[in-house]
Amino acid sequence: MAIISWIGLILVFTLLGSIGAYFFKRATSQGIGLHRTFIMNLSIGAGFYGFGALLNIYVLQFLPLTVVFPLTSITYLWTFIISYLFLKEAITGRKLVGAIFILVGAWLLVL
Repeated sequence: MAIISWIGLILVFTLLGSIGAYFFKRATSQGIGLHRTFIMNLSIGAGFYGFGALLNIYVLQFLPLTVVFPLTSITYLWTFIISYLFLKEAITGRKLVGAIFILVGAWLLVL
């Protein structure tokens, strides 16, 4: 499989992890407990997160852990975007600098 395909799978599993985390956050919107909002969002989040984890495990069969694990930091970039768009969280200069460092680090790993 070409490196582009591996990068695509890494982007997918990191996105799935971020979507899962978004639903985990939504699960807490009315507090933690055995109520419909919590259970529904927790289940959806677990599904996204779990499928992302399975894709991560699949990719680890073929690529070194020393490459794949650091690239999981891309999850933060997806979370950054999702949090801004759906949770209206602020984008600060510090967060932007951190995101740039993650992008540069990821780029250096896949060269």
